[in-house]
Amino acid sequence: MEWLEVTIYTTSEGIEPVSGRLYQLGINGISIEDENDFNDFLENNRQCWDYVDDELIEKMHKETNVKLYLTNNADGMELLSAVRQSIDELKSYDTENKFGRLEIDTGSLNEEDWANNWKQYFHPLKIGEKILVNPEWEPVTNTDGRIVFTINPGMSFGTGSHHTTKMCIEELETAVTKGCSMLDLGCGSGILAIISVLLGAKSAYAVDIDPNAVDIAYQNAEKNGVACDFFKAEAGNLLSDEALRNRILSNQYDVVTANIVADVIVELAPFAYDATRSGGVFIASGIIEDRIKDVTEALKSSGFEICSIKRSADWAAMRCTKA
Repeated sequence: MEWLEVTIYTTSEGIEPVSGRLYQLGINGISIEDENDFNDFLENNRQCWDYVDDELIEKMHKETNVKLYLTNNADGMELLSAVRQSIDELKSYDTENKFGRLEIDTGSLNEEDWANNWKQYFHPLKIGEKILVNPEWEPVTNTDGRIVFTINPGMSFGTGSHHTTKMCIEELETAVTKGCSMLDLGCGSGILAIISVLLGAKSAYAVDIDPNAVDIAYQNAEKNGVACDFFKAEAGNLLSDEALRNRILSNQYDVVTANIVADVIVELAPFAYDATRSGGVFIASGIIEDRIKDVTEALKSSGFEICSIKRSADWAAMRCTKA
């Protein structure tokens, strides 16, 4: 099996929040290189040696970083998209630049390699009973009566291959009814909002903290023939942008989704409740097994009734209703 080394550059202060983000995505195997730790060790243990090899000092003299390893296949590519999106979100919160540049290095994987890797591993994917996710480079020969969602996998999370996205789509197949309204909190590629329109929703409002994700979402909407009359995407931080929150809450929605991470779902739970129409459905996904209890408590405290918890691998998705 081939592995892809991913390096996230940060500072000593940024190690904990970066590691926390990775943990929320189910990534536990990481390595940390922190120059400050080495320097402190040297300073506090001078009595143990008379000489430290210059080569060792030079080796440790590097920017603090967190390393992880992903499988070089479709699952790894999808998870890398999620890592990029989560670190970009963390960067937007770091207004004082305490966590460094928060840039990601994937070694030799440049933009062309990224596209070629997707073409090698990503093929038509049947999800649930109704949806066929199809990469734009693959001709559609037999839909088997399914609704086709066409995508060009890019830098935003959400191609349908990850467990969390699959579970959301499966829930949308029964939650979305003809003429309903839909809101997606943390839209990534726009896949959930666009598929909702393809399933019959009269409108879908997609929000993401990353402007790049919004651009990609509009591109995917166009690929699938979803006009701006039915689909709207906007960039902004729901946790801090009051104007954005007010714009969203000028309406309520029949179906609301949040395929993010547990911590953000917990913080957004009261807002999601306000945004959901009475009798409406809220679908929360991106929750690792260890955080199910935390998310459950937050959703119940906000007023939601949890109808079901779907599991796939180490991930969970919750379907809730607003009484």
